[in-house]
Formats: sequence, C-alpha cells, structure tokens
Amino acid sequence: MKNLSIVIITKNEERNIGRCLESIISLSDDIIVVDSGSQDRTMEICQKHNIKFIVNDFHDYSSQKNFGNNIAKYDYIFSIDADEALSPELYESIKCLSFDSNKNIAFSFNRLSFHCSQPIKHGGWYPDKKTRIWNKNFGQWQGEIHEKLIFDSPPQIAHLNGDLLHYTYYTREEHINQAKKFSSLNAKSDFAKGKNSNLLLAYFSFVLRFISVYILRLGFLDGKIGYFIAKTTARATFWRKKELLDLNRSKKN
Repeated sequence: MKNLSIVIITKNEERNIGRCLESIISLSDDIIVVDSGSQDRTMEICQKHNIKFIVNDFHDYSSQKNFGNNIAKYDYIFSIDADEALSPELYESIKCLSFDSNKNIAFSFNRLSFHCSQPIKHGGWYPDKKTRIWNKNFGQWQGEIHEKLIFDSPPQIAHLNGDLLHYTYYTREEHINQAKKFSSLNAKSDFAKGKNSNLLLAYFSFVLRFISVYILRLGFLDGKIGYFIAKTTARATFWRKKELLDLNRSKKN
C-alpha cells in the first residue's frame, strides 16, 4: 500500500511483536518500530522483517508515538500497539483505502480484546471503537498516561469493517499488576491536580464500578473471567482513591 506509514512502540514485546508485524507487513513500505530499550528478543524478531527499528528513550506514551510519527515517510499514520493485530476483515478494509494528504480524514474500527485467550464481548470492553489512522498534519497524541489523539479541527471519520485484535493479559496476575501500576500513576496525577479522597469515597467507588462493569455493562455474560475483570477494575478504582488519600495525608505530615 502507498502513502501509509505504520508506527509501533515497543519494550520487551517478544511474545507479541511477531504476530503484530505478520498482520500488517504487506500494508506499507514504511513500518517504524520505536523501542525504548527492550532486553528480550524484540529487536531480533523485528529485524527479520523489512522495517525501521529505532531506539528512543521513553518519557511518556504520547511523546514516544509522536516521535515515530515525526520520522514517518507519509502523512497518513496507522498507529498499532505491539499486542494488537489485524483481523483478516480489517486487513482487507485498510488495504482498499486511498489517502489524500490534503484532506483531514481519519478512520476508526472496533477493537476486540482477549483476556487469558478468551475474547471479551461485554463489560465495556467491546466494541471499544478506536481511531488509529489519520493525517498527522491535523492531529497528534497528547496525554502522559492515557494518550489520545487530539486534532486541530475535527476530522471526517469513516468507520471500517473488521476488528483490531487486542491480546491484553495472558494471566490474571498480569492484569492485577497492570491495574496496580495504572491506579498508582492516576493517583499521582490526581494528587498533582490537587484532588482529594477519603475512605468512604474509595469504597463507594469500588461498589459503583463493580456494578457498572458486571451488571449494567453485562460483564456477567463473559462468565468467570467477566467476574474477575469487574472485580479487578473495581479494585483498581479503590486503589487509586486510597493512594490519593495516602498522598494527601503525607503532604499534611
């Protein structure tokens, strides 16, 4: 495919990057992997493909992705994570696209996530619509923790058929560890913004979050893994509020 650059950021993604690259390799002659110091076989696997592999110090997700976008050959960017891959239907949808560098057009699609090899269709996990193909002249990534595309002016968005397959957690322990990591980062961000918390709010947030994911968003339809996801999501909310409370207490002492 012409006029489309593909950008991926990596660190220690040996179990995922091969699958990702195999699903996209014939879509572009400009595939850029921006790595932040992998200690596993990520670079070795990437070098088996005709791509650009660049090492760049990591500061935050947005700046790392924007770094790759800035050195991309083409104006239109497809941003895909190492733990994602294209379904055959989405591959065909992207393959048929054409791009005009003068137009502010973006393309979205649904993302289907897998948890311990099980596709998750409920609990707010699907369709998980993502806009990942856009003209870099009109938008870039912003946000240190949860990066998002911000456009200078709203683009015309076309929704494509097919799913982006997201291989999230291979074990339940991975999910818990990731939830702890991001709840801590979010708590620190809340603290920097001057927000407050208390134990009652922490417990109340836990209950509301669990009800939202497991009942209102039908997480129970995903079986035992749906219950685990709802509980872990609710616990992450509690951890965030509790750490914020601890940070504010430390500030006063």
